[in-house]
Amino acid sequence: MSWIDIGDINDIPLRGARIVKTQVGCVAVFRTAPDEVFAVSDTCPHKQGPLSEGIVHGQSVTCPLHNWVFDLNTGQAQGADEGSIPTYRVRVEGGRILLDAESVAHRSAA
Repeated sequence: MSWIDIGDINDIPLRGARIVKTQVGCVAVFRTAPDEVFAVSDTCPHKQGPLSEGIVHGQSVTCPLHNWVFDLNTGQAQGADEGSIPTYRVRVEGGRILLDAESVAHRSAA
């Protein structure tokens, strides 16, 4: 696997997100309260809302436009909503966030 260093974990506030621009679109990288890091497509499938501007709660994010909730582990919509968002492999090593370049390039789910 080829990993891309996208920054320090402290560059993302707790329960916040940052965007990584890629050739296949923007990836939202989230940091949860217990310092877990997740990477998903920044675009909600419902009305293309910017998920990076959503509310992070637990291991989920709520779209800021219409309150759809997505599991950051699986990308699946929660509750009565249907659909999913792509997820990407990401890890933290020595305080640095590393994004798997191959999964992003191929838009494959993690």
